[in-house]
Amino acid sequence: MISTNNITLRVGKKALFEDVNIKFTEGNCYGLIGANGAGKSTFLRILSGQLEPTNGEVIVTPGERLSFLQQDHFKYDDYPVLDTVMLGNQRLYEIMKEKEAIYAKEDFTDEDGIKASELEAEFAAMNGWEAESDAASLLNGLGIGTELHYEMMKNLSGPEKVKVLLAQALFGNPDILLLDEPTNHLDLDAIAWLEEFLINFNNTVIVVSHDRYFLNKVCTQIADIDYGKIKLYAGNYDFWYESSQLLIRQMKEANKKKEEKIKELQEFISRFSANASKSKQATSRKRALEKIQLDEIQPSSRKYPYIHFQPNRSIGNEVLTVENLSKTIDGEKILDNLSFTLNHDDKVAFIGSNELAKTTLFQILMGEMEPDEGTYKWGITTSQAYFPQDNGAEFDNDNTIVEWLTQYSEEKDVTYVRGFLGRMLFGGDDGVKRVRVLSGGEKVRCMLSKMMISGANVLLFDEPTNHLDMESITALNNGMTKFPGVILFSSRDHQIVQTTANRIMEIVPGGKLIDKITTYDEYLENDEMARKRQTYSVQKEEDD
Repeated sequence: MISTNNITLRVGKKALFEDVNIKFTEGNCYGLIGANGAGKSTFLRILSGQLEPTNGEVIVTPGERLSFLQQDHFKYDDYPVLDTVMLGNQRLYEIMKEKEAIYAKEDFTDEDGIKASELEAEFAAMNGWEAESDAASLLNGLGIGTELHYEMMKNLSGPEKVKVLLAQALFGNPDILLLDEPTNHLDLDAIAWLEEFLINFNNTVIVVSHDRYFLNKVCTQIADIDYGKIKLYAGNYDFWYESSQLLIRQMKEANKKKEEKIKELQEFISRFSANASKSKQATSRKRALEKIQLDEIQPSSRKYPYIHFQPNRSIGNEVLTVENLSKTIDGEKILDNLSFTLNHDDKVAFIGSNELAKTTLFQILMGEMEPDEGTYKWGITTSQAYFPQDNGAEFDNDNTIVEWLTQYSEEKDVTYVRGFLGRMLFGGDDGVKRVRVLSGGEKVRCMLSKMMISGANVLLFDEPTNHLDMESITALNNGMTKFPGVILFSSRDHQIVQTTANRIMEIVPGGKLIDKITTYDEYLENDEMARKRQTYSVQKEEDD
């Protein structure tokens, strides 16, 4: 168990947290949610001991081991992958290395033998003999193949390092597990594996994530940070959302009834207070009026942008034709003979473990890259707006936000342009901020403003939820599902894929394409059934 006693954290004069008292118990997975800047990651750092609070203390049950997801992707560059995972249990790793050093001695003494015996006993008690196989199992589950287990961390790609550090956090069955955005940079298969791991994990988990589907799958309780306080709700994210909205509606309805009663009493008092025969009744109503207290409804610190993509013209029947498209990068076949035709009502989710393949396809379709072979043709009624995964080049200039967006608008009126920025929560003086200094989330909101102002009838999104908070992701999800045109997109957000796509295209290893008109959940269900049939077939052959 882990709990806090009057935790307060001040940054300058501002209190990020004020007298937080909360208890996280064994057997529960807590989703820690809140608006951007509410302090979710900061609170996890306080719980993990990486950050000292201004006042208060964190209390961990004696003897329990706490593990957290490391954010420094270069910290273990000089370690092999398997060792990096086992470093998740520092004491176990120290015992392993101490044993190795003793057994490597040429002048092995009796004292060394006694020490080695003590270490062996502690090692066995910590299930040390299963350490390497357990670490390998975690890596394999997250998609890090055996061929990489003895590689040095510095030789791995960014997404691969993320998976190794996640395996490190999960290693050794920690009593308390703190995970800050564990699904970032994970492919959908790895996310599904992590969901099952956490569902079956029996200890305490506290997780920060912007993935609503993930929170719904794994969480038993929600810890909501708002205005420096943390309130617990039983249930998953959807239950929290519905119950919190219901509570606000109930308070508003109760206040409305109270206001009606107040008005009625005030009218009676005003009408009859000077009337001697009614004075007692008026006095009685004054007392009743004094007792009525309106519920204080504190507005949430959450802010939802308004994302609405409105095409300037309807789309015709001919949208996009792709024929025999192929591309090889650094000797690897990324796309292999892809052919498909889009219909005017298609919303296509591109899935698959190879992010480069999806990004490459989008870049080819937007004319930013040439294919090695094959052709593509957009219909004459189409116009495209594109959200690239890497948008850094867009903001490598000294324009203000208003100047930056105006260049993409047919209507150059500043008020018109500011209207689009206002929908994306850029108000007041925000318009004169230089785009070069914007945060990752602000740049994403600028890109979405650009797509809205374009009036395009075909939208291409390459991982648009990176850097967005939960409120912006929800708004984007709504905008995508309501869009009357064609969408091609890739996203790690399960809920966006499931609610938006009516067609799934999976780019499998080797660059081939699987194309199905179906929802995402149906696709996964059929894929799982196919895998089970394949496993059964292999098993049957072995039995025969």
